[in-house]
Amino acid sequence: MSLNKAQRGVTLIELIISIVILSVASTGILMVITQAASSSADPMLREQAVAIAQAYMEEILLQPLSDPDGASGESARALFDDVWDYDGLNDSTGAIDQNGDAVIGLEGYNINVDVEDSGIQLGGSPATRIEVSVSHDGHGGIVIPLSAYRLN
Repeated sequence: MSLNKAQRGVTLIELIISIVILSVASTGILMVITQAASSSADPMLREQAVAIAQAYMEEILLQPLSDPDGASGESARALFDDVWDYDGLNDSTGAIDQNGDAVIGLEGYNINVDVEDSGIQLGGSPATRIEVSVSHDGHGGIVIPLSAYRLN
């Protein structure tokens, strides 16, 4: 009889309870890992969107505010020669350079440009408001608005 008491092991109920506890804990850990892995690309996509918005804004701000040749509404981006030509620009197929060529690797971004008279007078000159908005197809939470004001 003393031999049986010394060899006592884990009961079936204790084994089942420990398996349930371990499975619940591992499920929680796997959910956290899955969430982290799915959102790990977000910072890179945001940084690229910011860089695209800044590049478009720099291109626009380097143009004169008034049209130098008097012809408004040039159709091709390579012919844009003033800030107002960019109004309504919508590159929904990805980032496009000044010559109209697609930038490789940035196909999933949507770029919208809005140029409007702000109604604000700064130093006696009317300020023109320029807004570049960049979003990403695969991540609805990524929308980068970039605004600037341009004086005459």
